[in-house]
Amino acid sequence: MKLAVILLTAGLVATPVSAAAYSEAAPPDTPQEIAAQLATSPGQAGRWIDHGRLMVAVVDETAAAQVRAAGAIPQYVERDQQQLDHLLAQVDRIARSQQGLQSWGIDPVTNSVVVKTRTTTNAFATLGEGVRVVRVHSDFRQQSGEVNPGDPWWPGSESNCSVGFPATDAQGNKHFLTAGHCTNDANQEAYGASGQTNRLGTSNVGGTRSVNAREGDMGVVAVTEPGWTVSPNVNTWGQPAVTVTGAAEAIVGDTVCHSGNTAPNWECGTVTAVNQSIDYGNVVIDGLSTTTACSEGGDSGGAWLRGNQAVGLHSGGNSTCSPNEDNSIFQPVTEALAKWNLTLLTGSSDPGDPDPDPGERTYSNGTDYPIRDFQVAVSSVKATTTGRTNSPVKVTVEGNHTCLEDLNISLVAPSGRWYYLQRSGGLTCHPLPASKTYSVAADETAAGTWTLRIGDNGYGDTGTLTNWSITL
Repeated sequence: MKLAVILLTAGLVATPVSAAAYSEAAPPDTPQEIAAQLATSPGQAGRWIDHGRLMVAVVDETAAAQVRAAGAIPQYVERDQQQLDHLLAQVDRIARSQQGLQSWGIDPVTNSVVVKTRTTTNAFATLGEGVRVVRVHSDFRQQSGEVNPGDPWWPGSESNCSVGFPATDAQGNKHFLTAGHCTNDANQEAYGASGQTNRLGTSNVGGTRSVNAREGDMGVVAVTEPGWTVSPNVNTWGQPAVTVTGAAEAIVGDTVCHSGNTAPNWECGTVTAVNQSIDYGNVVIDGLSTTTACSEGGDSGGAWLRGNQAVGLHSGGNSTCSPNEDNSIFQPVTEALAKWNLTLLTGSSDPGDPDPDPGERTYSNGTDYPIRDFQVAVSSVKATTTGRTNSPVKVTVEGNHTCLEDLNISLVAPSGRWYYLQRSGGLTCHPLPASKTYSVAADETAAGTWTLRIGDNGYGDTGTLTNWSITL
């Protein structure tokens, strides 16, 4: 059964309530999880995230009911997805002959196709109100750069790019994904240091492992030289390390971060559009995503993440960075993995205690995990205690966060049953205490993996989970 949370002077205690109050399966914590479970239908016309809630454009009540049942919010619009796709095809035909365009694609928030241009144009006027033309004042450029400290790689004698996500092929050979404009030349030596030194492998092997055209901006470097290994751990430049646990598709409104070898190296922002056609001046590329995060020359090919999920490879950006504008662009990583039949290298988000004592009843995990806006920090321990839990189970959370009221804190038992320790909500913010203990009535098999989930459902306040323990 589900648990209602009651605040007592002795601490926060979770007590059982009737099954009628809550369903047995816990609802998803994040809009990304809702989006992953919500199937598309003809009555939908795009989705985005607004203030931590998944919004879905719909044209009829059937689709609206489906969206509500999934835990998202329907927004009635005029045009369905088929109509938007038809408009986009018309825009694309016109755009191919135009000069001065920056990008074009569907915007689900305004239920229209948006064309961004650096010059005044009436070329799209005949397409009606479903097409919006927006004037911009910057150019997008595919980025390269000079030598900088960090994790760069060098294609031959050219300027450095950034390492994206490691992956393996069907034979277990090591590779990493990066930008296609960094891997244009076939069978080019790839180096881990400037001056054509410290060779790590070969980019674009056979001339078939790089694309820098309408299809995308993505390439593969084969890591073949002795002494080189690949890792799923992303360099976050002084922030708590992020271990990649999987790949995902970005959603408009997502908070994403990218790692590149050019200062400030680790930058975060919001996804403003997906599946956009970008005019770089020398090439037009389809299917790219734009964000508000800043980037610099040398970041090309670097990793874009949503939490611990790989979402993209850095493609390009503005020559200057302006607040709340489209500043950086990434290529969806799932397309690159599928094109070359590669498997993303992933790691465990939390190894827990590697060698627990079967007689123990308290288990802890001291790995640091960032608690970021509208993302979920996930940490696990593996218990080997025999028998049933001693109810109540006690969970102690240690860390820091500037707004405790933003946090949903849940415990997931080995059985898959969820226990809510705390739900987000409140009119004021108080900091998370350095150590906070929760008690939950739980009659479970003690042995197995217990998982703590901390979801941040508010803007502007972040923190770090530094340690947690559970006494069974």
